[in-house]
Amino acid sequence: MTSLHTDGGVPTGTPYGTIPPASPMPARKPVSLPRLAHMRAQGEKIAMLTAYDATFAAVADAAGVDCILVGDSLGMVCQGRHSTVGVSVEDMVYHTASVARGLHRSQGTTWLVADMPYGSYAESAEQAMRNACALMQAGAHMVKLEGGGWTARTVEFLVARGVPVCAHLGLTPQTVYALGGYRVQGKDEAAAQLLRQQSLELQNAGAAMLVLEMVPAALAASITQELAHCHTIGIGAGNGTAGQVLVLHDMLGMNLGKMPKFVHNFMQEAGSIKGAMQAYVQAVKAGSFPDNQLHAW
Repeated sequence: MTSLHTDGGVPTGTPYGTIPPASPMPARKPVSLPRLAHMRAQGEKIAMLTAYDATFAAVADAAGVDCILVGDSLGMVCQGRHSTVGVSVEDMVYHTASVARGLHRSQGTTWLVADMPYGSYAESAEQAMRNACALMQAGAHMVKLEGGGWTARTVEFLVARGVPVCAHLGLTPQTVYALGGYRVQGKDEAAAQLLRQQSLELQNAGAAMLVLEMVPAALAASITQELAHCHTIGIGAGNGTAGQVLVLHDMLGMNLGKMPKFVHNFMQEAGSIKGAMQAYVQAVKAGSFPDNQLHAW
């Protein structure tokens, strides 16, 4: 029979692995909306990674990752789907709660963003609020929704009711079939102008963060400069954004398909998962990742 060490009667190890024990004193102040605004004002890049379970979340927190995104990308990396469309609210609540518990076993300082999955906010603002509440009650600090135009009204509705919102423009995976595939967005002037317009609308509606995915680097940098109060997070959008995000499995070299152009395998040089995360954070903050010559359009 396996013997487990205990801390006040609570097991600290299991026969299936060990989650780091809760730290008595955090090594850094918790990331918050004011802290993110301060980072932006000081020119400090925001480092975001996805995570889907307690252990990876705890390691990311200890490695100094500023924000964790519980992405609906879990549909592909955890569930083996071909897209994010099949991910449910129940899936997102489960994984968000798992990540939140992992953070509380580490420093508990990382800002936690949860994706609102396909179909969970399109019917009405009330539907969006109901599902946002489920994610917030599971431990999220902020919810993320995709698209521009009509979504601005939903963002305004949520923010007015105390729900911090991250928007998402460019390649929006939930509508990948309508976009015709995983393609760079905003390449011609009309498309670029629409992205600028929608970015401003989302900021004016109250979005505090905006993911720009697979957008030309020059356009993403221009949008970033135009948004005084909404912090852009790039993925395949160059190094001119206020921060960066990658799918955890991609930056660890664990992608089962073709590695996207905008990804760098940080595991190769680091030799450990925590080391890879730390290297990613350092590269983002130093401005050495992404390299516009290698990782952008």
